[in-house]
Amino acid sequence: MDLSFESIETPALTKAQLAELLFEQIGLNKRESKDMIDAFFDLISQRLVSGEDVKISGFGNFQIRTKAPRPGRNPRTGEAIPIQARRVVTFHASHKLKEHIQGGLIPAAE
Repeated sequence: MDLSFESIETPALTKAQLAELLFEQIGLNKRESKDMIDAFFDLISQRLVSGEDVKISGFGNFQIRTKAPRPGRNPRTGEAIPIQARRVVTFHASHKLKEHIQGGLIPAAE
């Protein structure tokens, strides 16, 4: 399946644009396209909130990391501010995605 992204005008790919691509290129109706995209991202979000990692083969891994509390500083005032412990999502691209991205680079002219 070859999806074309030529109709995307903004530098960011939005959920609405993904739904539109499903509608145009796969033939789902607009409601089904929107529901499928929403369900996909809801499933990923639910898994991450529950503390599970998400692996999308050929794309990459989303992982939850717990960051310890640490001292911080307000850059404007210099005042010391404690930064609370928190959970963050990290993304690591797969080797296949990295190779695909590198293959898309235009070599610099010498």
